[in-house]
Amino acid sequence: MEKQMQEITDQVVEIITVYGLDVVGALAILIIGWMLAGWVRSMVDRGLSKVPNMDSTLRPFLSNIVRWIILAFVIVAVLGQFGVETTSIIAVLGAAGLAIGLALQGTLSNVAAGVMLLILRPFKVGDFISAGSLSGTVIEIGLFTSELKTADGIYIMAPNSQIWNTVITNFGRNATRRIDVLVGIAYDDNIDDAQNALQKLMEDNDLVLKDPVPMTMVMELGDSSVNINMRCWVNNADYWNALWDLNKGAKMAVEDAGCSIPFPQRDVHLYNKSIG
Repeated sequence: MEKQMQEITDQVVEIITVYGLDVVGALAILIIGWMLAGWVRSMVDRGLSKVPNMDSTLRPFLSNIVRWIILAFVIVAVLGQFGVETTSIIAVLGAAGLAIGLALQGTLSNVAAGVMLLILRPFKVGDFISAGSLSGTVIEIGLFTSELKTADGIYIMAPNSQIWNTVITNFGRNATRRIDVLVGIAYDDNIDDAQNALQKLMEDNDLVLKDPVPMTMVMELGDSSVNINMRCWVNNADYWNALWDLNKGAKMAVEDAGCSIPFPQRDVHLYNKSIG
């Protein structure tokens, strides 16, 4: 029994003698690498916080990516300290990463699209956008999906790749918007009187901007009416209120000017052709 205990003790001493320095070195690499990864993550996070318009969601995402990259190298270095062939491990990890990437292709494309949306910022929370078949006010921009609220209060969660891979129209990006209201008058009405009345309607509206100057023009000679266009600019926040006011006021203005808005009409001519 004593002989067996002595053999075990000798084996432990031999293992400690042979691998002791390797274990200490591996622990040192692991501890230092772990601390270094955390320090670099904090530095990257603080650096990104000073970047103008940097999204609060994107900043921790990028800093965590840097941390995990450093930790991956630390693990490889620890394995190399024990004499493990790291080249084969890196090859296996690369193959595994490729397989995972192919399996999660759709998810990764959403992440990539989310990162591009957060970096390029074609829209922000609170903007009303249209992207393909989707339209609504942006509630949240995530790494995988974006959340919208339609004009009638319906909630939409859309994959970022679907939004990124289509034309994005941002209705709230610019400070001002143009309004065009088409008003038809009868052919026997006085065009100048109608234009003057519509011009005064826009100039008297407090929501209509003075620059660019509002204007009217005869757009077309339609089948049943002479179509006059009212064109003006308003602040983005006033768009709908101004549009509704001008639509309502246009009818009253042309009627007060002695003009009328005709119904679509068509003249039908009947010919009596005798038979025989």
